Amino acid sequence: MDTIMDIKLYGGEKEILTKAEKRIKELEAKLSVTDKNSDIYSLNQRGEAEVSKDTEILLSKALALCEKTSGILDISIYPVVRAWGFTTEEYQVPEEETLRSILEKVDYRRIHKEDNKVRLEQGMEIDLGSVAKGYAADELVYMLRKSGIASALLNLGGNVYALGTKPEGDSWKIAIQNPEGNGPLGVISLSDQAVVTSGSYERYFKDDKGKQYCHIMDPRTGYPADSGLSSVTIISASALYADALSTTLFIKGLEKGIEFWRENRDFEAVFIDNHGKVYITPGLEEQFSFTEDFENRKLQIIS
Repeated sequence: MDTIMDIKLYGGEKEILTKAEKRIKELEAKLSVTDKNSDIYSLNQRGEAEVSKDTEILLSKALALCEKTSGILDISIYPVVRAWGFTTEEYQVPEEETLRSILEKVDYRRIHKEDNKVRLEQGMEIDLGSVAKGYAADELVYMLRKSGIASALLNLGGNVYALGTKPEGDSWKIAIQNPEGNGPLGVISLSDQAVVTSGSYERYFKDDKGKQYCHIMDPRTGYPADSGLSSVTIISASALYADALSTTLFIKGLEKGIEFWRENRDFEAVFIDNHGKVYITPGLEEQFSFTEDFENRKLQIIS
């Protein structure tokens, strides 16, 4: 996960923070794709493994989300990500033939799981990076609530969870980044919800001709997603769900993303397209506001 954890707690003992840090390290050790002692590394190297309870639970949830998104979210995309150099920062544009060969091994339906026993078909590798931070955030929120904490703000590598309200009773205010760079574009007021953003501006490289390629891969093409969107922010009571859908809807694009929302309506979303237009689902109409620098920008409410 390579997660930097930032937690603001109100109430409770300092030892809760120590427990939270320990829990994150436990999950990191099990879910890392590069740690040679992790469940995922072992599974990728051997093709089969008996995994820990956490990995079993997250794999089940991740595979269900792959199915729900019709494979737009696909945890077997890791070989494609590596081919583009995003795992080593040695970036390159792979040859078409290379991508075609790799894509033959990308299909979540060929991950075979029976309880904690998992088997991958030959040549496959998985990465839970699209859901791991969300799962970790949900686990910490559960731990904090169990410890009696009613007010906290968690930030796990950009995945934010606002637990309860601020001590004075006000909603938390979470900034939405301007994809073009100049500070936050807007603010969302919320409580007891996660906020997760996926964007083309977060990690990318440019080729010799100046063409930009982002790190979010479309499993249908093997190329970085080019959906006409700069970012997608998902708001949900489940950080795992928000984590998965931010990636999914970024790949789907505005039209298909809105269609997915209309079919489900169990989350809220902010879409920012490549022209800077901002679209929000109606549940955010009273919660979202532009920052001062962008207050003259038009807001599109999705119906």
